[in-house]
Amino acid sequence: MDTHKIEKMFKEAGIEKEITCPQAFVLAEKHKIAKKDISEYCNSHKIKIRGCQLGCFK
Repeated sequence: MDTHKIEKMFKEAGIEKEITCPQAFVLAEKHKIAKKDISEYCNSHKIKIRGCQLGCFK
């Protein structure tokens, strides 16, 4: 997982405390990052994922 890349990506998107599932999907696709990596980053940085569509994020 490229923590620095995800941190920069979230900062540019204005994501600090929560992200929606659709936002996570879009960012993962746009930046070629695995959804699992985004999930792990969110979990380790206490960022809540809201509106999960398919149970991809825990």
